[in-house]
Amino acid sequence: MNDKWTEDTVESLEEELRRIEEWEEDQRDLWFWEKLGRLPFALLDRMMPKVVHDWIGKVLDELGNYIQTGGQYLIDETPVMQRLAETAGRPGAFLTPEKAADLPLACLNRASEEIKASHVRFARYQGAATGLGGLFTLAADIPLLLGTSLKVIQEMALVYGYDPRIPSERAFVVHCLQFASSDIVGKRAILNRLSSWESEEGTQESVSRLEGWREVIINYGDQWGWKKLFQLVPVAGAIFGAWINQSTVEEVAEAAQMLYRKRRVLAKLEKMEETRTDAQ
Repeated sequence: MNDKWTEDTVESLEEELRRIEEWEEDQRDLWFWEKLGRLPFALLDRMMPKVVHDWIGKVLDELGNYIQTGGQYLIDETPVMQRLAETAGRPGAFLTPEKAADLPLACLNRASEEIKASHVRFARYQGAATGLGGLFTLAADIPLLLGTSLKVIQEMALVYGYDPRIPSERAFVVHCLQFASSDIVGKRAILNRLSSWESEEGTQESVSRLEGWREVIINYGDQWGWKKLFQLVPVAGAIFGAWINQSTVEEVAEAAQMLYRKRRVLAKLEKMEETRTDAQ
């Protein structure tokens, strides 16, 4: 183990948990784009070009396929684990999500910050490029943005020791996506649902609820539609595209980062408590 990473203690993990819960409490207000996304859908329906509607429908279908089978958006864990090994000071070491879970939380947090920064930067350039091309590059940008969002969440999962190849973990991925675009009522409902995630009953209930995934994600698609309309503005579309894609991926990455971090902190605390009990 690299000496630069301090081993976890009960005190350090409880302090981390406190910071995560403060972040949860801060998820209250909606900013400009989210407020626009809650305007009546009928108005959006009249303004949205048909090709964009079609692409959003395709995105919903692809997301449903991801939930059910993993589909084209299921990522390879190898590059993520190699990157984590380098962050841990163990280049070339063979890591799996199970082994990653045992690394110090500070190491996992550093790796998650690097992942977030990398994907936010990519999203900014992607949005600027597609914003220059008008309607048709905008339509192509929608599945690209979904792919980036799902990729960053899955990479966060792997770093914190969770395998998105498992169906219940793919359900958690979609909850992260949903959390990032929800209002305060929706965020609270998701947090309550995830509070019992590690129990078998809680996981099964949440996966069962996602059987109605299309209804859940349509709201996400509507909000995307509003944001993407701004990319149709001539010339300024590149600026809007960079801003919108960056903010979207940043919100998704942060939600995944904090939700997976909380799971790992709680799991580490539970393991420490079991060790202490066994020692007595």
